[in-house]
Amino acid sequence: MRKVEEFMKRHNLEVGDLVRLVKREGDEKITFEGLVMPPYELSPGETLTIKLDNGYNVGVLIDAIESVEILEKAAEKPKMEFKEVLPRKKGLPNVRILGTGGTIASRIDYKTGAVHPAFTAEELAKAVPEIFEMANVTPKLIMNILSEDMKPAYWAKIAEEVAKALNSGEDGVVIAHGTDTMAYTSAALSFMLRNLTKPVVLVGAQRSSDRPSSDAAMNLTCAVKMATSDVAEVMVVMHGETSDTYCLAHRGTKVRKMHTSRRDAFRSINDVPIAKIWPKGGIEFLRNDYRRKSEGEVIADTKMEEKVAIMKIYPGISGELLDFLVDKGYRGVVIEGTGLGHVPQDFIPHVQRAVEEGVAVCVTSQCLYGRVNLNVYSNGRKLLKAGAIPCEDMLPETAYVKLMWVLGHTDDLGEVRKIMLTNYAGEITPYTRYDTFLR
Repeated sequence: MRKVEEFMKRHNLEVGDLVRLVKREGDEKITFEGLVMPPYELSPGETLTIKLDNGYNVGVLIDAIESVEILEKAAEKPKMEFKEVLPRKKGLPNVRILGTGGTIASRIDYKTGAVHPAFTAEELAKAVPEIFEMANVTPKLIMNILSEDMKPAYWAKIAEEVAKALNSGEDGVVIAHGTDTMAYTSAALSFMLRNLTKPVVLVGAQRSSDRPSSDAAMNLTCAVKMATSDVAEVMVVMHGETSDTYCLAHRGTKVRKMHTSRRDAFRSINDVPIAKIWPKGGIEFLRNDYRRKSEGEVIADTKMEEKVAIMKIYPGISGELLDFLVDKGYRGVVIEGTGLGHVPQDFIPHVQRAVEEGVAVCVTSQCLYGRVNLNVYSNGRKLLKAGAIPCEDMLPETAYVKLMWVLGHTDDLGEVRKIMLTNYAGEITPYTRYDTFLR
């Protein structure tokens, strides 16, 4: 047992106790008052951490503590009970919330101080009572993972659950998802959900639900509102600016997380968001070319080829890396080229070899904004001649997911090229819009 744990046990201290510590510092004595915080597991365990009333934490060396007084014991937290399904109200649309984990459904782990997925979908829905005034919400937890642990097999499971919900009478589906890989999942669902007739909305949070600055409640409110709309597409709904003014609904194949921590981290790339959603107002559509709700059965077409990789071009890259993927049996590679989609000249023979061995090689740009054009410079033209497929203005992650889906249906490279260059879910814009560049 570490020193801090022995100290807490000896003085009957528990996490959350309000204490007064007296610390010796030379000839002086310093007094601290605050709440006992959990011992940090990765520290040597020689300090007691308390949270002061100004919100800051301070660590006090155990050996320097002269006395400790418990001013107030930690209150026992009330147990929370949740019903899986609340009584339905007549006249309201029906929305299914599928929980997959992530920060929107997370709390602080007071053992380590780390954020872990902890809410069930039932807790998440109960924590935001406003959504029950908008719709009859039926929550369901289908997995409880962090988004970095997402896998293609999980995309298929989510797609099947979405199709099942929509085909059983739900008017829309909200998917609570971690933000880090949400764009991959939204792209995957955009291709997997064929004949989509109702809204499917992915939503997350940049800051966990127990933080005062959390965006979880507002994002979920806006997501449910969008799930009751007339848009029959896969969308991502997140904060539209740093304040709590509005959320944006982004098309599932054109969205990317552009900041590690800002609440407005998500942007539509090379495109305009579908709508603004005002949490206490309505929906302001920013475009009218979205797919509308209709009748019919939604099909979960989940065939995916998982032996697909993304490769980023950089100065000095060796073509041996592409050879390695080919030799390992990969069926497709998405290259994030420089600028208009370029690769070094000595890399091109390796692309040709891959194509000759039946591997689909697609080219996107690591610039993100703008469009691939392999007809401008000689290396681009050589890359085209080698058999590479230029992916227009597709995001690299969208091209990666689409290629997995395409290769799940055909091995014919001619057919692969044709489908990759066909706009299925808004992944390719007909022309480059100069008003969408992020400033």
